[in-house]
Amino acid sequence: MLIKKAIKLEKGSAEPHKTKVGTITRAQLEEIAKIKMEDLNANDIEAAIKIIGGTARSMGVKVEG
Repeated sequence: MLIKKAIKLEKGSAEPHKTKVGTITRAQLEEIAKIKMEDLNANDIEAAIKIIGGTARSMGVKVEG
């Protein structure tokens, strides 16, 4: 998964809303969104960034920016 690769993470958190396992920046989210844009149901890059950010939060990754 691209999120895990971007922040060098082996796996997500077992308790994502309690235990955070890493931090990802907006710039990293934007890079992932550009790669995944054609696979996402998003009209623009901002919507794609929000989708990827939500996925990261559900894995227990803190989103900065």
